[in-house]
Amino acid sequence: MDKRRAAMIGGVVAGVLTTAVMWGGRKSGVLGKTLDRDAVDWIDRTTGSRDAIGDVGTSLVEFGNHLAASAAFGRFYAELRDHFPDTPPPLLGALFGTGLYVVNIAGIAPLLGITEGEVEAGPRKAGERWMLHIVQSVVTAMIAERLTRDPTTQPIEE
Repeated sequence: MDKRRAAMIGGVVAGVLTTAVMWGGRKSGVLGKTLDRDAVDWIDRTTGSRDAIGDVGTSLVEFGNHLAASAAFGRFYAELRDHFPDTPPPLLGALFGTGLYVVNIAGIAPLLGITEGEVEAGPRKAGERWMLHIVQSVVTAMIAERLTRDPTTQPIEE
């Protein structure tokens, strides 16, 4: 499979997985308020969406945005992989996830008012956000690697 398409598919699968992890983490009490809920609140503050389509509708808008961003970041991961072909995918994924976290969550999100900023969020919430970005990017990397592996030249060891 084309490596860019594979990475985009990996990104979407990882986006679904991290959404499930955030939901389960919130419901179980393991995670605090997660980034997806911050984004839902921001969408509502900027558009009044909860009055028009309710919390579920606003959450679905955020989920669609998250999956689109996950696919786009997967595509960017494929480009990064071209520059570092000898780096193990889990390591490159973790580094990529850290980079996304620094730029998007520590940098851009507070400027847009999506989050309060990582210092204000505190170490637990900031750590949860960082960890989820690493999980998402490692899953993206591993799925992309699996989908692009040529089984005739690189057999999968079971």
